[in-house]
Amino acid sequence: MSYKQFIYCWQKFLPRTLVHAAVRAVVIICLTVGILGILGSTAPMSNAQAVFSASVAGNVQLISTTKRIQDKQTLSKTTTLNATVYHSPACNCCGGWIDHLKTQGFQITDFSTPDIETVKQKYNVPDNLSSCHTAIVNGYVIEGHVPANDIKRLLQEKPNVIGLSVPQMPVGTPGMEMGDQKDPFSVFAFNDNNSVAVFNKYP
Repeated sequence: MSYKQFIYCWQKFLPRTLVHAAVRAVVIICLTVGILGILGSTAPMSNAQAVFSASVAGNVQLISTTKRIQDKQTLSKTTTLNATVYHSPACNCCGGWIDHLKTQGFQITDFSTPDIETVKQKYNVPDNLSSCHTAIVNGYVIEGHVPANDIKRLLQEKPNVIGLSVPQMPVGTPGMEMGDQKDPFSVFAFNDNNSVAVFNKYP
């Protein structure tokens, strides 16, 4: 059937007004699509398009942020937290720090030794960063009453350091609790080239 025959049959079986309305609608749709296509390639982005693009970008950023949060939350599920703790038999506060780690999901191997200084020398703990006990946690050296959250952050970020230290025995650190009394203290990261940096600071 030719185009003219098609139009003739259409006009024959449908009312003339309906035919005109249908043809007009088709023409308007074609013109609208063509104009929008031209505008879309040459005109600046409309408010609606800009909002949509911003929304997509925001969703991508949100997904990225959510993934980082989920990575931190699943650290304890994907990484076994093993701590080998060396301490003097006469040290009571060391037991308090060990209990702190246990409540935070760490698996503890406890070694009591009368020669704790030899252990510190073996693992290159600087004299000015030494404390009452030395622990090895997933390959990192942890000296003194370092809070468990700082150890978890260390395992998450994996910096190129030997380990962390809270020098001496500040009151208020895990295992050194004395009521509401708290001393300000810092957690230091140290390396074998004698470089020391503040890893975290507590007021």
